[in-house]
Amino acid sequence: MNNNYNIVLVTISILIAIVASYSALSIAAKISNSMGRSKIFWLVAGSIVMGAGVWSMHFIGMLAHHSHGLVEYNVPITILSMIASIVSSFLAFYITMPKAIHWFKIALGGIVMGSGIVAMHYLGMEAMIMDAEMVYDLNLVALSVIIALFTSYAALFLFTKFRNHPSTSLLKWLSAVIMGIAISGMHYTGMNATTFHMAEGHMSHQQHLDLFLVFGVVTTIFVIIIVSWAAMFFDRYVLEKLAYQDNITGLANRNEMTRHFRKMSGEVIGVLYLDLDQFKAINDTLGHEIGDLLLKEVGGILREFETQQIHAYRIGGDEFLFIIDHSDIQEMERIADEILGEIKQPFQIVNNELYVTGSIGIAVDPVMESDHSRLLRAADTAMYTAKRNGKNRYCIYTEEMGVKEVRRMELEKDLQRALEDEQFFLEYQPKWNVKTDSLYGFEALVRWEHPRLGLVSPGEFIPITEENGFIVPLTKWTLEKACQQCQMWQQQGINQPVSVNLSPRLFQTDTLSRLVEGVLDEFELEPSYLELEITESMMLHDVEDIVKQLTELRQLGVRISMDDFGTGYSSIGLLDTLPINTVKLDRIFTKDIDKPSKQAIIQAILILAESLGLDVIAEGVELKQDIEHLTKLGCFVMQGFYYSKPIKFESIEDWTIQMGSN
Repeated sequence: MNNNYNIVLVTISILIAIVASYSALSIAAKISNSMGRSKIFWLVAGSIVMGAGVWSMHFIGMLAHHSHGLVEYNVPITILSMIASIVSSFLAFYITMPKAIHWFKIALGGIVMGSGIVAMHYLGMEAMIMDAEMVYDLNLVALSVIIALFTSYAALFLFTKFRNHPSTSLLKWLSAVIMGIAISGMHYTGMNATTFHMAEGHMSHQQHLDLFLVFGVVTTIFVIIIVSWAAMFFDRYVLEKLAYQDNITGLANRNEMTRHFRKMSGEVIGVLYLDLDQFKAINDTLGHEIGDLLLKEVGGILREFETQQIHAYRIGGDEFLFIIDHSDIQEMERIADEILGEIKQPFQIVNNELYVTGSIGIAVDPVMESDHSRLLRAADTAMYTAKRNGKNRYCIYTEEMGVKEVRRMELEKDLQRALEDEQFFLEYQPKWNVKTDSLYGFEALVRWEHPRLGLVSPGEFIPITEENGFIVPLTKWTLEKACQQCQMWQQQGINQPVSVNLSPRLFQTDTLSRLVEGVLDEFELEPSYLELEITESMMLHDVEDIVKQLTELRQLGVRISMDDFGTGYSSIGLLDTLPINTVKLDRIFTKDIDKPSKQAIIQAILILAESLGLDVIAEGVELKQDIEHLTKLGCFVMQGFYYSKPIKFESIEDWTIQMGSN
């Protein structure tokens, strides 16, 4: 019996195959860029749409076929044919899921997809119940299999090649058309391979519709539409929420911030850049889980400030941003004050009472669509200025601040090159013993001669090195250079010790004593000629470890002094524990020394030092009357501009000769 078809239904079957292929490939394109449960969702959704589309196309094609007899379908086999189609689609998409994929896997995916189409077709044929005998032309059957395999491979090849390109709609449609041709071509070639020999007396020229089949096809098409719509909803709303919302705090994230900047292009807006001050210490000591819970609490506080004009974002780590539409400086300052007041309240996190403060940078300017980062940099610069000014405050960006930040960035960038190009050099400030009227030693002070900016103040570049860790190699260089030059001036007959300032960061390396010992051996310098100066701020760190390392240094024969004694952090209670030789009175004590209150404090320190067997050196001595007051109180070793400003190494011999003659 010849095969006759309803052309309208044939056209519909081919269109369904193409549209279902496009929907499935569009959904499956999300698979390689997804993770976790979302990847499983896209994989299952794409498989259902693809498998159901192939199945629907096949049975619409069967409805289009004039069988000239009553045809019914075996329900279990029909359902099995759909399962074969969906499972093969799942396997094919799973095999071709990775972003980087070898042609062998594409070929394997094509074989699985094509085999599924073939299996679905011939299972569907086997499900037909009719008074007729089906005879297959094996050559056409083989051709149908080849068509299914080859076009499935071609479609998957195009799909995997162009799925990650930004503009792929036409290429996806091309892949879908090829896939639709594979499905349709295989089906109608398979149908032409089949001859139906109707039993006598059962021929009919009327088309009989199987209501089960019609219902199944309509239901399946409805499922395809529902799954495709659900996938679009998931992509548009659920995934968009994930892409534009921070998963810890529930605030909008950096992506949403960028989108809002674009929306406000050309408008004057204000930006508050907030950084939590003590968050890193909490995160390091109590763990990331406690840190995340703290961020969640902070996010809840910041969310309360949101209005139609005020938008809060978490942009990374412990950094948050507020964008205030059409705002002015006064309004920004009011909001900043309120935020700082709320954040510094104690947080109860898993039986821990935690305290944090915030540093805020404020910037107001029109935002440009092409470069909103300029406004962010301004607020970021102001925030770091607030941190350097003591934290728990806000700072408003100014042009002067921007100039300083640019200079600071340039200095930070040039530090490594400065060490390599020997731009650093040492100057030495003498210490003088008034009692013996003789030189008591030198303190090494590092200087930087920048090739373009000239002489850079230590007060400007030392804080940068402390922040970025460059202080460690810089101190190693200073120690080596000071020991080398001390040895050199000994050869000139100047037998005086040199003192070098140590950063707290060197104590964190756990190699300090080995470093000092190695430098002393390298330059053959007696340990008694080296003095290392530490600061009171070190007492904020592990005191036991500091004492242990200082003891190791003392055992080498090196002297230890505490610089800037009496400023910042009181270490009086540790004086009998620390293995030090000397305390250096900060210049705040020698300023206004004629005041009785200052003299009383100095005298108390001198009595305490004497009882502990410690020497005392007064810094910042500039006037003769300062010397007289200090001598009267019992302090005899001094350092300051009265005796000499810092001297370059080349001038030390001349200076000592001059002082000797005086």
